[in-house]
Amino acid sequence: MPVMLAALLLLQAAAAPCPAVAPPPVELAGWATPRPIDAARDTVLTPGVAVRAKLVAQSTLRFAVPPHKPGDAAARGGIFRFVTTQPGRYRVALGSGAWIDVVDGGRALASVGHGHGPACSGIRKMVDFDLPAGTHVVQIAGSREAVLTMMVVRLPG
Repeated sequence: MPVMLAALLLLQAAAAPCPAVAPPPVELAGWATPRPIDAARDTVLTPGVAVRAKLVAQSTLRFAVPPHKPGDAAARGGIFRFVTTQPGRYRVALGSGAWIDVVDGGRALASVGHGHGPACSGIRKMVDFDLPAGTHVVQIAGSREAVLTMMVVRLPG
């Protein structure tokens, strides 16, 4: 019985609203001030700048590579480009659940790290990729949300 009670209290705590918004990690400092974009038209991301992307019906997209987890027929998504001027480790952060593929040279790259943002920060998912300098594509698939906050940043090191 004590285990059951502890589990119930843990679930209640997890469902409790945040008393305050937690700051994002230092590398995602711009997270709190995203600029609005429309995935149907505005497809360029600037590393270090958060966006609040209006996604489109995934069935209307022509992905560079098939998404690893596309979601169902009602899923929403977007295809975005960004340029890295230096090779390094880059993080793609999302504010809600969706699948992230980073495509380079016509193939989806393997991620090198996964995580979640701090509790109450609004960052649900963070995925890291080692990227060369150049132009890359971020494919978002399987979103249940029509609007998604996202950000690409170069990690220090």
